Amino acid sequence: MFARKIILLFFCISISLATKIEVKALNFYSDENKGESILSGDVEVKRGEDILNAGKLIIYTDKNRKPIRYEATQNPKFKINLKGKIYKGEGDKLIYNVIEDTYEIDGNAYINEPINHQKLCGNKIFIDRKKNIYKIQSKDNKPARFVFDLKQK
Repeated sequence: MFARKIILLFFCISISLATKIEVKALNFYSDENKGESILSGDVEVKRGEDILNAGKLIIYTDKNRKPIRYEATQNPKFKINLKGKIYKGEGDKLIYNVIEDTYEIDGNAYINEPINHQKLCGNKIFIDRKKNIYKIQSKDNKPARFVFDLKQK
C-alpha cells in the first residue's frame, strides 16, 4: 500500500502539460543540438502544491523537444501533497525516465510520510510503474530500511 502511494507521489513530480509548472533557477542553459537544458542555482520546480528543490536540474529531450529524462542533483529534495498527506524525500540524485516510466533516487535515498511515520531508506530506491516493481538497495553491508507504525485500534 505504501509503495503505491510512493508511485503516486513520484507521478505528481513528473511534468505534464495538463498542469501549470513554475520553474525558477539562477541560471539556465539550453543546447537544442544535444537535447539538453540545464538549470542551476537554487532550482525550484512547483506544480500545484508539489515542490522539487535542487542545486541543478538537467532536462533531456528528444529531437521533437519532448522531455525524455529528468535528473536533479546537488542536494535534491521534494515535498508533495497527495490527497492531504505530505511526502518528503531526498537523495544524492533524483531521476525520472519518461520513456520507461521509472523513478530512481540514488545515494542516501530517503522517502518519508511524517503523519503516519512511514519511511523508506537505502542507497537506491527504484520504482518501475509499468511493471509494478519496487526495489530498495543498500551498499557496504548496510541494510535497506522500511519503517512504519502499527496503530492499534
